[in-house]
Amino acid sequence: MLFFLSPTCPVCKKLLPVLRSLASAERGTLDITLASDGDPAPHVAFYEREKLSRFPYVLSTEMGMTFRIAKLPYAVMIGPEGRISAKGLINNREQLESLLQAQEMGVASMQEFMSHQHDAAVAAAE
Repeated sequence: MLFFLSPTCPVCKKLLPVLRSLASAERGTLDITLASDGDPAPHVAFYEREKLSRFPYVLSTEMGMTFRIAKLPYAVMIGPEGRISAKGLINNREQLESLLQAQEMGVASMQEFMSHQHDAAVAAAE
C-alpha cells in the first residue's frame, strides 16, 4: 500500500494509529509505504515526531502525479503482480478497511462493486 499524506493534514495524522495497527495485524501480507512531496525538512521532522520509522517514507512529486493524487489522505493498493488493485480517498478507518476488502474482492473500490451489483439487479429486473 502506498499511503499518500502530508505533515500538515489533520486527517492524515488521525490515521497514523490506524496504519500502525494495520501494519501489525497484516505483518507479512501487507507492506505500507508513506508518500508525499515537497521540502524534505518538514517531512523529516514529521517522520521523527510521529515515530514513523517502521514505514518507508518517499518524497516524490512525480509519484503523486503518476497516481493522480488530488486529495489527501489517499491510498493505492498494489497487488502481488505489481498492478494497482484498489485505490481511494481515505478519511477514516472504515474507508481504509473497505479498500483492503476491495483488493481482496478484485475490484478497484467497494463503490465499484456496489455499482456492479446495482447494475446487475436493474438488468435482472428488466
